[in-house]
Amino acid sequence: MNIILIGDSGHARVITDNLVSCGHQVIAKLDDKYSELFKEAGCWFGPVSEVHSLIEQEGAKVIVAIGANTVRRKIVELLALTANHYATAIHKDAIVSPSAVLGQGTVVMPGAVVNAAAQIGNHSIINSRAVVEHDCTVGDYVHVSPGVTVAGVATIGEGALVEAGASVIPTKRVGEWSVVRAGSAVLEDVEAFTTVVGVPAQVVAKRESANP
Repeated sequence: MNIILIGDSGHARVITDNLVSCGHQVIAKLDDKYSELFKEAGCWFGPVSEVHSLIEQEGAKVIVAIGANTVRRKIVELLALTANHYATAIHKDAIVSPSAVLGQGTVVMPGAVVNAAAQIGNHSIINSRAVVEHDCTVGDYVHVSPGVTVAGVATIGEGALVEAGASVIPTKRVGEWSVVRAGSAVLEDVEAFTTVVGVPAQVVAKRESANP
């Protein structure tokens, strides 16, 4: 499959490795740090506005290769592509249950595990060696960072960021656009737009919207 990445930074490099591991080809990296379209070593580079013409020209699918959840959502909204224009990328060394459901534009990194009946939304990131256990629900635009454990029947709301090494115990909910800081242990539900830290996780900040 031919893939166009939106974004050309460290996260895009990781997703490139992910795609290559499965035999896909990244044919373009579009980022507004480029002012015009050019081709180098068989790959197109240029501004994001070139995506629609390249989709038609190359018969490609798209992945938004941006780590920040709010920025990823904004780009998806600006592109206004239909769901079938997006690819889902699962690294060959990830384990995804046949009964799990993954949304469009979502990426699953090496060593990650998505277990039975888990549901992952659109444009989310299940990063390296993260574990999403059975019957969990992970919303759109979520980032489950490296080494995170989300235990059975837990819920991670839209846009939430669970930082590296954190854990969420069974049945608990992390609310929409919340942040669980690295190494924290979520033992109780986390409200929307809330930042928690520590073991057990305690509230350190609240916001009124998805923006920091």
